[in-house]
Amino acid sequence: MLTRRDFLQVAAAVAGMGLTHPFGSLARAAAGQKIKQDDLLNFEPLGQVTLLNFTDIHAQLKPLYFREPSVNLGVGEVSGLPPHLTGKAMLDYFGLKGGTPEAYAFASVDFVELAKQYGRVGGLDRMATLVKAIRAERPDNTLLIDNGDTWQGSYTSLQTRGEDMVTAMNALGVDVMTAHWEFTYGAERVKELIEKLKFPFLAGNVKDTEWEEDVFDSTAYFKRGGLKVAVIGQAFPYTPVANPRYMIPEWSFGIQEDKVRENVRAARDNGADLVVLASHNGFDVDRKLASRVDGIDVILTGHTHDAIPAVLNVNDTLLVASGSHGKFLARLDLKVENKMIKDYRFKLIPVLSDAIAPDPEMTKVVAEIRAPYDAKVSEVLGRSESELYRRGNFNGTFDDLICTAIMEQRDTQISLSPGFRWGASIMPGQDITVDDVYTQTAITYPNCYRSEMSGKLLKDILEDVADNLFNPDPYYQQGGDMVRVGGMGYAIDVSKPIGQRISDMTLLSSGEPVDPAKSYVVGGWASVNEGTEGPPIYDVVSDYIKKTGTVTVPKNQTIKVTGA
Repeated sequence: MLTRRDFLQVAAAVAGMGLTHPFGSLARAAAGQKIKQDDLLNFEPLGQVTLLNFTDIHAQLKPLYFREPSVNLGVGEVSGLPPHLTGKAMLDYFGLKGGTPEAYAFASVDFVELAKQYGRVGGLDRMATLVKAIRAERPDNTLLIDNGDTWQGSYTSLQTRGEDMVTAMNALGVDVMTAHWEFTYGAERVKELIEKLKFPFLAGNVKDTEWEEDVFDSTAYFKRGGLKVAVIGQAFPYTPVANPRYMIPEWSFGIQEDKVRENVRAARDNGADLVVLASHNGFDVDRKLASRVDGIDVILTGHTHDAIPAVLNVNDTLLVASGSHGKFLARLDLKVENKMIKDYRFKLIPVLSDAIAPDPEMTKVVAEIRAPYDAKVSEVLGRSESELYRRGNFNGTFDDLICTAIMEQRDTQISLSPGFRWGASIMPGQDITVDDVYTQTAITYPNCYRSEMSGKLLKDILEDVADNLFNPDPYYQQGGDMVRVGGMGYAIDVSKPIGQRISDMTLLSSGEPVDPAKSYVVGGWASVNEGTEGPPIYDVVSDYIKKTGTVTVPKNQTIKVTGA
């Protein structure tokens, strides 16, 4: 329930955003005027420091479509609070009108129709234009912070093993970063790429397993607007669980709340006027962390891909969630007095590609990166008659397509696909290219297995993933969404404890209940187990689309959700 205090916080934040002011420039554009670059950049500067932030760009260099989720449930104390509001409820909460650029950017309502009106989003050459304009306005005040999940998620990033994004981020002028999917290139490759960076790579919660020593720096200091700014980096705490342990066998992770507290205290002792945590914990984890660790002025939070159009205040810590895929650039201006934030102004700028002039220098960088692969990534595999998207707690239409491809190409009764939140959206009638498939599947452990699993094991898998998502304690949540399932329906009560959430598992081909003692042929991908065999998932999906030609994905009605 929205309390009066919650309402006042949101109202105050929204009033200062510029983006969502009812008489703002984007509102005028929605009334029939063409959106201009100056409308997006419109902002009254404040204070000594400007923090610019993006997160979870997932190696997307070019403009794309990206649909926000229609389902993003919260449990326990965060039920009904941002970011667990979607569609019209989300728009109403923040006072945003339907049919506007803001509605297109922040919600899934009327997405296809609004996409026709407002076009693609993101593109690193458009991001560079915005960053350069703000830096020109605030040359001695601006910090650009990358919250990670930058080096992974595209054909070119997979082929170059992340180096394309290192080149791009150096060109963009990033000041500091932290990480998650970066670690899936393996420890040695991570260290090689860090040597190529022109800025610090921070991960204060990563230690070596033998000596318990820090692997990376935790903190970097910057002078901005006459202030000493400390940025502390926090990598994704569950990396060795959510991703293959064998790729980083000698590194340990974790939330390490006491270590965060120690790093904050050290920053203050070193004279920091402003302490910023660049975090890849996920929003709910960072909300809890802010409530328990004093002294953090700002948390720039990543991992869960949440785009929240206002700053949220927890324990005098400002939380900023800047979306994913290069769709947004967050700007937070801060007025600091006596090592405390006295005032702030915030705007989550939607990177509406059609309204922004591409930066020539970044356009050249992107073209050079993609040139060796352009013929391959531009290959048309087929066409979609359906809107294809990934985001949603229980399914996405692109995931449904992947599940169908696995069952068809690997001849299985059931298919499993991970609940990743990254991947571009496809409009009805749009061609599907190799580039598009790799935005959904470009990982370093892509083998599509075919094996037998008991009904009991299938239930255990669903229960385990559900607890990662719906455990009422945020510190036990790993982010992401439910594993996607093809060929099998089930019911889930998100309010129940682990072991009791999943029921009514049904084999769709026959309508029979799934028998715990019976074995079923199952296909899947992204196994964290070393030595997994099978063709790469991107080949499986590409071959299926080629064979099918035109794909249509019906509405998925096989999952029954209660307890929300």
